[in-house]
Amino acid sequence: MNKQSKLNQWIALLAMGLGVFMGLLDVTVVNVALPTMARGFNTTFTNLQWVLNAYTLVYAVTLMIMSKLGDMYGRKKVFLGSLILFVIASAINGMAPSLLILDIGRGVQAIGGAGMMSLSMALVASNFEGRQRGLALGILGSIIGVSSASGPLIGGYLVEHFGWPAIFYVNVPFGIIAVILTIFYVAETPSYGKNHKIDLAGMGLSAIGLFAIIYGLIIKESHPHWSWFEPQVIGLLLGGLIIMITFVFVELRVTDPMMDIKMFKRPHFLGTIAVAFSLGAGIYAYNAFLTALMQNYIGYSAVQTGVRQLTISGWSLVLGPVAGILSARYSKKWMIVISLVIGGLGFFSMAKAISPTVSFVELWPGMVLMGLANGMVNPLLNTAGMEGALPNEMGMVSGLLNVFRQFGTTVGVVGLGLIQDAQFKNYLNANLHHIAMPSQALIGIKNALINAGPFSGHGIAFSERLSKMPFAHELQQVVIKAYDNGMTAVAITSGVLVILGALGAAFLMRNRMTNQDIELKKAK
Repeated sequence: MNKQSKLNQWIALLAMGLGVFMGLLDVTVVNVALPTMARGFNTTFTNLQWVLNAYTLVYAVTLMIMSKLGDMYGRKKVFLGSLILFVIASAINGMAPSLLILDIGRGVQAIGGAGMMSLSMALVASNFEGRQRGLALGILGSIIGVSSASGPLIGGYLVEHFGWPAIFYVNVPFGIIAVILTIFYVAETPSYGKNHKIDLAGMGLSAIGLFAIIYGLIIKESHPHWSWFEPQVIGLLLGGLIIMITFVFVELRVTDPMMDIKMFKRPHFLGTIAVAFSLGAGIYAYNAFLTALMQNYIGYSAVQTGVRQLTISGWSLVLGPVAGILSARYSKKWMIVISLVIGGLGFFSMAKAISPTVSFVELWPGMVLMGLANGMVNPLLNTAGMEGALPNEMGMVSGLLNVFRQFGTTVGVVGLGLIQDAQFKNYLNANLHHIAMPSQALIGIKNALINAGPFSGHGIAFSERLSKMPFAHELQQVVIKAYDNGMTAVAITSGVLVILGALGAAFLMRNRMTNQDIELKKAK
């Protein structure tokens, strides 16, 4: 390959990296803009939830559909169309005159984000060969790690200096650059669906099933005091599960299925999706709780929080290319296992550090270990996932890894939130009655704190009204310790989830899978 061709490859990687960065950043960047949006639209945080949920839901349910369309009709075409759609939707969101338009725009933007994310790994795998492929996938893994964790920093800076529309407008110039580079430098992949029919039944069932399950989890997250058997929750979860089971039966019988269900018979593939799920449920879900700890309880601003969280995300920039190079020489499986164990130790270190006087000084060693794990595992997972996948499967493998990473994040946020809420409530019930205050006031304050939950409890305890009470200091200490009790449980649970991911990788993944291995398994 001549120097010009090699240069074109790396420019193509830049185009795909820009798309991935924008698509994943927009999953988290909106969080820090919500207070400003609430004032701008003169509405409540509750009404703003769909600005977040519309993107999360549509993004998750369209990942596999966009993957399949890319495999069938050319990944470059679908990636490019997704990129253009994302840029247009970003511009509309920045100009949105009402909350309804913004919510719809976020859903459209998510379709573009899903297309970019689901096809990027497959395009990189088909645009590079040999050791260069491992390095390129490693760099893409770096971008995934950085974009997922840098939302608070980038969002905080843009909102603070330019207002909330800037978090959408910033996508436009970078998106246009990515479109131009994609057109001229990204090589198209073959179309594997020339003689295939679109599996409309499979696409519809997968979208509806995933939507129901994820929306059910979002409702449970929004109402932590509801029972799992609340009709709105159990109905969606059970309905979604039944639809997904139906989806499997349909795919086994369709001539041209959306997804080859037999992929799930491969232990190596199961190991990679177990790692993807543990990354989402452990590291990415925990980031939301860490951000709340640093902002609500320690008192850092959004930008100060984002700068300190570079202790986690910064490692992705350094370790992605390194992981890509090492993956050509050493076992990706055992590098993933060791990295996840290091991440688990980081969570246990965080759990030990949490106290009423905790600051960044006590947290950073654990954050560094989390960052090392994230920085190593993401790029290695990309390479391991693509390893052994047949050319016509690469888009779907990429999409499924992203589905399980996103699904893990959703499950993690809900599960960790319920654990934190239970520990917060238990500590309040056990310790509030020790405070010398009128019994009527005690009941009212306890109910208010429990209903507000761990995130908002701090605002109640430190409100101007309660701060003037003679028992204020004692009450505030109990609330902080209750919150710490919940955060400790969250950190330990996250550590266990990451360690379970390491065990899944150790027992299921193979040291090296080749296309020949897959062909033999399919023949059987």
